[in-house]
Amino acid sequence: MHPNALLDACAELVGRVLVFDHPADAVVSKFFRENRALGPRERATLAETTYNVLRRKLLFEYLARSGAGPKGRRLAILGFHGPREFLRSALNDSERNWLDQCDAVKPSELMEPHRHNLPEWMAAPLKAQIGNTAFWALAEKLQQPAPLDLRVNVLQAKRADVQAELKKAGIKAEATPYSPWALRIDGKPALTKLDVFTRGAIEVQDEGSQLLALLLDAHRGEMVVDFCAGAGGKTLAIGATMRNTGRLYAFDVSGHRLDALKPRLARSGLSNVHPAAIAHERDERVKRLSGKIDRVLVDAPCSGLGTTRRNPDLKWRQSAEGIQELALKQAAILASAARLVKPGGRLVYATCSVLAEENEAIAEAFSAAHPDFVLQPAADLLTQLKVADAEKLCAGPNQGRDYLRMWPHLHNTDGFFAAVWMRKA
Repeated sequence: MHPNALLDACAELVGRVLVFDHPADAVVSKFFRENRALGPRERATLAETTYNVLRRKLLFEYLARSGAGPKGRRLAILGFHGPREFLRSALNDSERNWLDQCDAVKPSELMEPHRHNLPEWMAAPLKAQIGNTAFWALAEKLQQPAPLDLRVNVLQAKRADVQAELKKAGIKAEATPYSPWALRIDGKPALTKLDVFTRGAIEVQDEGSQLLALLLDAHRGEMVVDFCAGAGGKTLAIGATMRNTGRLYAFDVSGHRLDALKPRLARSGLSNVHPAAIAHERDERVKRLSGKIDRVLVDAPCSGLGTTRRNPDLKWRQSAEGIQELALKQAAILASAARLVKPGGRLVYATCSVLAEENEAIAEAFSAAHPDFVLQPAADLLTQLKVADAEKLCAGPNQGRDYLRMWPHLHNTDGFFAAVWMRKA
């Protein structure tokens, strides 16, 4: 594609995404369906340019004011993903001069919002929560793309064997530092075309997400519930730890999300997983299992702000009011799910949020209201599970040993939180 035509396509896609009426990945996918002649490199340029603009939206909008021409084009120029000379060949003299001026702007000359590129409702509580130094380290990390992590399905293969198989396919994969099942790869290779994927030996799953399944520590023959299963990434990991025995319920209020689990479940080789759509957290199916379940994972609906590197539109589509509404929902779901746990059983509450309002606040309120549930220090549990440097996963900014707290700037994972309780016998 001619450079100017590709830049025009980037500008059009950026404009569509910035309406924020749908998730960015859905808008990008629709654009690609409408333009099927686009090749892999062109699609990569379009997608990464769009995500670059979302990651640094405040900065680019500020710089765009000094330029001329359509705003979408100016933003696409600033966020363009590709060789600089290729981009410059698509620009006129005025645009080249303007881009040079933008490149010359030093970070020290910018206002704070143009440096951290976070909405103020998100920046202020984070800074208060973790302190100024950690806040700026986190803000910088959130403006970078996330790595691609895989989970090796231990029912089908060993991590070292999968690593070797990927190497033969020209894909370098490194074992991650914490999850015993994870491999991290550079770039975004076409994994779905590989035999290692189609036969179910790997799934795409962030290392932090894998640790949530590990922390549940489900055993052979147990009755287990993944209460907010969604598309089932953690469900599949849990089923593998159970060695395909026992009974694993995958509950979710969205049948559409559970439908996405079906092809993944077929590839995995698991037969102990039972997906079930429920009307709400007090559904009759939930009531019938009250007090009978060995282990319950509540991966609660949340803001998803811990995944901002992958989904940078979330920080612009969420709001402080939305976080408050989510917190009420999270507390209600956790209380309902807790009824499932039998005496001596384990309850895990988790989110992929970095905000204390969705994490520590929910856990502390639950502990106060449910004296029959005893908080289990996550650092001790992870140590027992032989997770390397377990203390570091529970000792982030202003953090003790009680909760798992994964941070992008500290652990190079998505942001995750988990609290674990045991129900008194």
